[in-house]
Amino acid sequence: MRDLKGLGVLLLGFFPWILFLGLSGKTLASLERATVTGLAASLLLGLRELKRGYILQWGTLIFFAACVVSVNLLKIIWVARNMDLLANGALALTMWVTVIAGMPFALQYARNDVPKDYWQNPAFIRGCYQITIVWAGLMTLATAVSVLRRTPLLHLPDSAYFVISVCIIVAGLAYTTMFRRRKRLQRERAAA
Repeated sequence: MRDLKGLGVLLLGFFPWILFLGLSGKTLASLERATVTGLAASLLLGLRELKRGYILQWGTLIFFAACVVSVNLLKIIWVARNMDLLANGALALTMWVTVIAGMPFALQYARNDVPKDYWQNPAFIRGCYQITIVWAGLMTLATAVSVLRRTPLLHLPDSAYFVISVCIIVAGLAYTTMFRRRKRLQRERAAA
């Protein structure tokens, strides 16, 4: 049950991105609705994390605010046409920034579920770095797919790119869930 709660909190952090992915569609109107929905979701669902200074949540809010301004208000078509590349790149960049800044985003979420005595544990911190690096790598892969999409090297239907994006998110969630469960079981065995 604890693993599901942790997964739920992490999933909630990504929910604005998942909503955006599902709602963005093929028209400018659907993209405009998706950017507003992403912005609203990042505010409404992430208010607690924003107050706590979660870097991933702030990156999400800034991204969707910039999208609303550039797509909905300024009607910059280049941004609309390259939204998948910009979204994947922004998410990857935000994740890498958390690693470089010494505050991997996974650490901020993991502290919700782990007793305070573990927060400074070097193994715990290394594990959070590992999870964050895996996610950042997956989002970098998604960015690379978006770049390849714009070249003659990779011509797939739009639905294939959607499936690839969903698979990348599922891979990150599955890895995080398995890693956390394994670490929790190790802690419980060590305590017994």
